[in-house]
Formats: sequence, structure tokens, C-alpha cells
Amino acid sequence: MLKIIFATGNEGKMREIRAILGDMEIDMRSMKEAGLALEIEENGTTFEENARIKARAVAAALAAQEKARDCVVMADDSGLEIDALNGEPGVYSARYLGEETPFSEKSAGLLKRLQDVPEDERSARFVCAIAAVFPDGEEVVTRGSIEGRIGYELRGENGFGYDPIFYLPEYGRTAAELLDEEKNRISHRSRALEQMKKELKKRML
Repeated sequence: MLKIIFATGNEGKMREIRAILGDMEIDMRSMKEAGLALEIEENGTTFEENARIKARAVAAALAAQEKARDCVVMADDSGLEIDALNGEPGVYSARYLGEETPFSEKSAGLLKRLQDVPEDERSARFVCAIAAVFPDGEEVVTRGSIEGRIGYELRGENGFGYDPIFYLPEYGRTAAELLDEEKNRISHRSRALEQMKKELKKRML
């Protein structure tokens, strides 16, 4: 069975990842479940760079504990790009207005900045890059995105992060109003994971 350590402590993200990869025979654990507590500086300028930084850091920590022999280490970096704000918050999505600031406040801050922006100029996208470091040192990075626009208020209780302000016109709902099954079919993370799933399956043959 393929063993995967995912470099996150975000329980909501782990639920999504487990659901999307649920059809694979894998042993998936978070960093916390693997007994790792790391402070990783995400100083990349792209989602891909930050995903690689996190995956490499966890792989190095596992190697130091002699636990990396048969583990694939995966990490993602994701965020919201708003065209009217020149792509902000982008790679700083989690740190926007401070890492400890609740996402409800971060979202409210973005809505305030966009209060005079008309609907046809509120285009935005969620982006996710996933990096994998395999036991032989090989690295693979995949990327997924989903287009939408920024709404005018927070709507929905499902999901996490900026989901309540990310409106999907074709669904007539925000990402936070989608059912888990719907979101896991179309999300930026699911699209990046579907590509990564192909890479994992190659190594399971």
C-alpha cells in the first residue's frame, strides 16, 4: 500500500484530499498524524514554489528520522487571485491581514476593497499547486484552477477559507454553498489532485 504524508495541519483540507483520493488504496496521513511539527517558511513567489518548499521540508524531516524510505510526501499551496486587485491575495492568501485573522475577517476586508467594483470586473479564481516528493527523490508538481467571481457578501456554511465569497455563476451559489460531493468534483484542489492521482498510479503498477 502506498504511504502518503501530506504537509498540512488543516483538517478541512485533509477531508477534501481523502475524499478525492478515496478510490485509491493508500495510507494517507497528515503531518500531525505522522508526528511532525514543523514551522516551514513559505517564501516562494508562486504556488508551485511554495508547494515544493513544504514537500521538501517534510521529506527532509522524515529522512532525518529514517521514516522516508517508503513514503511519498505531498504538499499543496493554494489561494485566491482577484483580477481587480492585480491577483491579490495570491500566494499570500493565508497570510492576508495576518495569519491569525479569521477568514471571515479576511473575506470582509476583500469585499470592502471591492465595494465599488462592478460585477463584470469581479473575476477571480482559486488556484492550487500540489508537489510530490517520491522516495527516490523525484519531484512532480501539478496545478488546478477554477474560475468564478467575488460576490457581495459572505454566503454559505460549507467549505473553508474564502469559499463564502467565491461565487460560481454556473451553479448560482458560492463555493461554501456547494455540497461536498459537488465541490470535490470541480474544485481547484480536486483538479490538481486528479492530475497527481495519475502520477501516483504510475508508481503503483
